[in-house]
Amino acid sequence: MQIGSLIQAAKAPFFSLEFFPPSDETHLPSFYATVEQLRALTPLFVSVTYGAGGARRHNTLAVTAELARRGFTTMAHLTCVGAEPESIAAFLRELRAVGVDNVLALRGDPPMNGHWDWKDGYFQHAADLVSFTREHEPDMGIGVAAYPAPHPESPSFALDRRYTADKLRAGADFAVSQLFFDVREYEALVADLRARGLDTPVVPGILPIQSFDSLRRVLSLCGATIPGKLYLSLEEADRKGGAEAVRDAGLDFAVRQICQLLECGAPGIHLYTLNKGDLCLQIAEEVGM
Repeated sequence: MQIGSLIQAAKAPFFSLEFFPPSDETHLPSFYATVEQLRALTPLFVSVTYGAGGARRHNTLAVTAELARRGFTTMAHLTCVGAEPESIAAFLRELRAVGVDNVLALRGDPPMNGHWDWKDGYFQHAADLVSFTREHEPDMGIGVAAYPAPHPESPSFALDRRYTADKLRAGADFAVSQLFFDVREYEALVADLRARGLDTPVVPGILPIQSFDSLRRVLSLCGATIPGKLYLSLEEADRKGGAEAVRDAGLDFAVRQICQLLECGAPGIHLYTLNKGDLCLQIAEEVGM
């Protein structure tokens, strides 16, 4: 089932969940235990992140296939940086063969070793991957990433917004936002897309703040920013009560943020779980979803 159709048909706000494949197969039993724990949220869909390269791509395929087998509507992340068309087409066929009918089309990060010239690759933008996927797998559901704050590599805010619109016009069914901490940024993103004549659903992505260390790590990886006032409040919580106080503060903030997003019309909430279930369940309970 295409996720875009599920979003359009949803009669109430929903949760969706992001997981990453464990790098060590010995962690798979605990990983799947967390997945089953979060089944209580009745997620509209779940997504699995993608690593470029053979072994990590195989992990994505294996985990995504298993989640589909367990009855979840599943979406595989797919990056195209440095990829050849044949490789992308083969991976799409592999996904369809195991019952996965949705991908999140991403550009991805360039290789770390040496200089990378985007003009050398077949795929230069995520919109190219969207068009390619739509052409080769017409029935595949396609999501894309959207950035409430500009992508760290964008030359300008205006260009970033245009790139988001380009991905949607290339054939994407919906967008999932990068994590953010200011609801006004999400509202501005949606308003900009609507002004461009695009009514594609945008599901806001929320990171439950589990700890200071995990927050810093995620921010460094994705380039997202955090309001100074929130960061200072987390520092104060850490100073007074340590990790547990930071977690409690993160819980309170996430609940407020989600309630504000639902009030402004967000179709659902995409939780970046970091493969941890307890805080996500607490958030859902406090929000009342």
